[in-house]
Amino acid sequence: MKTLPINRYRFFQKLQPLSLLKKITGKSVTGCLQVFSTSGSWSIYVDEGKLIYACYSEKMFEPLYRNLQRLSQQISTLPCEIHEQLRAIFETGIENQAIPNPDYLAICWLVNQKYISPFQAAILIEQLALEVLESFLNLEEGSYEFIPESFLDDMPKFCHLNLRLLVERCQTPQSVGVASPREAANRQTAPTSKSHPSELFKINELKPKSKSTPNFRTNGYRPPVYSINTNEHRGQRITQPPVEKKIYTIFCIDDSPTVLNTIQSYLDEQTFCVVGVTDSLQALMQIVHTKPDIILLDISMPNLDGYELCSLLRKHSNFKNTPVIMVSEKVGFIDRAKAKMVKASGYLTKPFTQGDLLKVIFKHII
Repeated sequence: MKTLPINRYRFFQKLQPLSLLKKITGKSVTGCLQVFSTSGSWSIYVDEGKLIYACYSEKMFEPLYRNLQRLSQQISTLPCEIHEQLRAIFETGIENQAIPNPDYLAICWLVNQKYISPFQAAILIEQLALEVLESFLNLEEGSYEFIPESFLDDMPKFCHLNLRLLVERCQTPQSVGVASPREAANRQTAPTSKSHPSELFKINELKPKSKSTPNFRTNGYRPPVYSINTNEHRGQRITQPPVEKKIYTIFCIDDSPTVLNTIQSYLDEQTFCVVGVTDSLQALMQIVHTKPDIILLDISMPNLDGYELCSLLRKHSNFKNTPVIMVSEKVGFIDRAKAKMVKASGYLTKPFTQGDLLKVIFKHII
């Protein structure tokens, strides 16, 4: 069990979980409500007042594995032993808290590897949210804070759930469990668009959001609309043709072998193939030959620095759209401006954790 920081105990008070939920359902509210108690912590993520994910610190993966086991009976592409693979890839960062939300990253990975569809991910998240809310509603004492910026900001969003309807289901006896596809559809499912699921997937990832911190002195409550971000239909058993799992090639250029070895150790070999090069001049020719899915490029290198190499890559027709992430200890405005001028896709600051690395990779390959 994780130990709660001592400063959290000083602010413990009587809590009204329903009141807290009502205050984060405004259309302008986007962020994460974190609630702490002596038994653990709850994180409830909202996007424009609608729940997009919820988790409980003491039971992060166990509910996920249990619900995936149920789904595996309906989805032919989801093997029964998938939890073993997820454990090997994503649970390694839990002990040192390197990854803020490895369970959500695991769901993104399942969709990216085509084990489940975005629609099936939405159904999975709904079941997880019901379990988290059921325990949250029983909370009597603790402390809380609202964080406008969260780890999920740059991640794909699979669903937007009506908190009021979820709470009503939690308060109904035997409400938490796997509902039939027809019941789930009739209860609170509404398509958000007529677009293809893959288009919705991209739109939701790139759509800019205006954020607002909720006013915890206001009791006004307007229930939002529930929606799942796809129009796919659910059957009794979902049969899909076998899909070859993609191995992503990550090309890393850094004059420090230590950094290259660290990146190699952070990325699971079942999902990523890491190619490391210490010489930027040699890297240019190898990139053309390798055609990687994403490039991690150190800025400060002899002979040819990261900015120059990125500029050269962007002039090559094959790499105009390849994600190029600039890696550096420099975090100043000028450095970021230079990265933008050479059309870099993102920025990763040293030293970085496994969570930082996975976040920037998933953001650009999903």
